[in-house]
Amino acid sequence: MSMEATSPVKAWLEREDSLLRVRLARPKANLVDAAMIAALRDTLAQYRRHSMLRGVVLDAEGPHFSFGASVEEHLPERCAAMLTSLHALIMDLLMFPVPVIAAVQGQCLGGGLEVALACGRIVAAPGAQFGQPEIKLGVFAPAASALLPYRLNQPTAEDLLLSGRSVGAEEALAIGLVQAVADDPVAAALAWFDQHLFAKSAAALSCALVGARGVMQRQVPERLAELERLYLDWLMRTHDAHEGLAAFLAKRTPAWTHQ
Repeated sequence: MSMEATSPVKAWLEREDSLLRVRLARPKANLVDAAMIAALRDTLAQYRRHSMLRGVVLDAEGPHFSFGASVEEHLPERCAAMLTSLHALIMDLLMFPVPVIAAVQGQCLGGGLEVALACGRIVAAPGAQFGQPEIKLGVFAPAASALLPYRLNQPTAEDLLLSGRSVGAEEALAIGLVQAVADDPVAAALAWFDQHLFAKSAAALSCALVGARGVMQRQVPERLAELERLYLDWLMRTHDAHEGLAAFLAKRTPAWTHQ
């Protein structure tokens, strides 16, 4: 393992150094908090110039991929730093020079789903659940707002973002949120790498990925900047954003004023 045992992320190379394995390692929640984001960014930076690399498989220890971001880090005094770091991670994943495959089991929610959305292919276990529940807390999901319209279509993206509902693996497959459902999503992700990426040229894959994602890679940074301003300069000035977060932490029903 290349990361310290205490790190929230484990990383190693396999398959003749052609595949980077990255694992979220703070079960059961695997929160996408400041420590997790920093460790993921460090890992991606460490391996992004590895000349033999043809793919990445991102998975997670425990029964769940990720419960999402830390609600405490959404509080007004911390949310600007949280958004900046999370969005930098999203761009690291979108700009990574080889395909990234996410293997998901259990809950994949909020910031955890945003991380998966920034990967390419998503493989889900049959019991996986996907959702952006931020709206239930009186806030919204900036990165998912930028990414979901690319991965789905506009009405379906709005359905998930405005309802905050979770969808199971089969519905996620049907709407295009995930690309495969498998009893063992890690094994399925590795098999897809072995069949489709291992024999390819790393240089050709990198160029093909830029070609496929060119418009997305240009537009998403601009969208993320716009969405950060919307979140910080408008949303966080509303009563309901503060009330929703406080109610969640106090385990009570929020009292909306609709302002």
